[in-house]
Amino acid sequence: MINAMTNTQPKAIALISGGLDSMLAAKLIQDQGVHVEGINFFTGFCVEGHTHAIRRKQHNKPRRNNALWVAETLGIKLHIIDVVETYKDVVINSKHGYGAAMNPCLDCKVFMVKNAKDWMQKHDFDFIITGEVVGQRPMSQTKNRMPIVERRSETQDILLRPLCAHHFPETRPEREGWVDRDTLLNLSGRGRSSQIAMAKEYGYDDYAQPAGGCCFLTDKTYSRKLTDLWLSRGERKYELDDIMLLKVGRHLRPRSNFKMIIAREEGETNFLTGYKKRYTHLFSTSHGGPLVLIDGQLHEDDFALAAEITARFSQGKNAPVVTIDICQKDKAVQTLSVTPCSENNIQKDWCL
Repeated sequence: MINAMTNTQPKAIALISGGLDSMLAAKLIQDQGVHVEGINFFTGFCVEGHTHAIRRKQHNKPRRNNALWVAETLGIKLHIIDVVETYKDVVINSKHGYGAAMNPCLDCKVFMVKNAKDWMQKHDFDFIITGEVVGQRPMSQTKNRMPIVERRSETQDILLRPLCAHHFPETRPEREGWVDRDTLLNLSGRGRSSQIAMAKEYGYDDYAQPAGGCCFLTDKTYSRKLTDLWLSRGERKYELDDIMLLKVGRHLRPRSNFKMIIAREEGETNFLTGYKKRYTHLFSTSHGGPLVLIDGQLHEDDFALAAEITARFSQGKNAPVVTIDICQKDKAVQTLSVTPCSENNIQKDWCL
């Protein structure tokens, strides 16, 4: 289709999460002759490809950035924008509240669409595409909440939702004839059978699981770790390294002043090794075992407990004595010979 005002091909920027819905939405508009490019906002929380790459036991999963895979499959350019710093306000000061975990979904969608609009205006694009479906997400994709996104992002006339367009009034791309409204859909509900059928028709069979989602803030275990981080530091702040470490290893808080991050496998040990110079860390020298990082401050009466727990997760967990090295920044290595902590002594409330 041609933009009648400029006699040029209309251009749309599509929010590409890496999931099936955004992929299909972009494809529907692309098939109408619109020039489509993708935009993906890196918040630090959607990093499932990174997790797969770290963990050896997940080697059967594709080690990829799903948003890049979608763009490559569609043959479109993808713009990845780092919003780690500006996104903090969304997480910390959610205006519309959180979901079942720490997910500020409605505020997040407003943030994404507003930033897409800013990008669109700077780069002379005409409208925005999202993969939203009415009724699919209880926090942000209900009939009464979706208009909030348009209102707060000031995109009422340029935000097109191809998968459920018939549930809403016509947008400018439809009125101008850039997009044929009759080809758009009226999907609703949480079922994905229609999307899966469409993917099959297009020949897409390697997409990210439709029922999934890459945002760690929707995960209750991860959110509990984030809440614990804030409580331990006495303020609701975080840095990128903080949120990366929250998704790696086993997290135990034996005492209020320190948390232990214990690698669960070789891949995680390799990843945590990159933080050794910044954190007090422990490891067994008498038996094979994981690297353990200490987030917080070990007091003198904490060393033995931390060493015993480290020994418990080593290959010497049934040995009478395990030797543990404790390495603190700018201090001599301290070596302790300890009896491994028994499994019964690992209290449930230590586990995050």
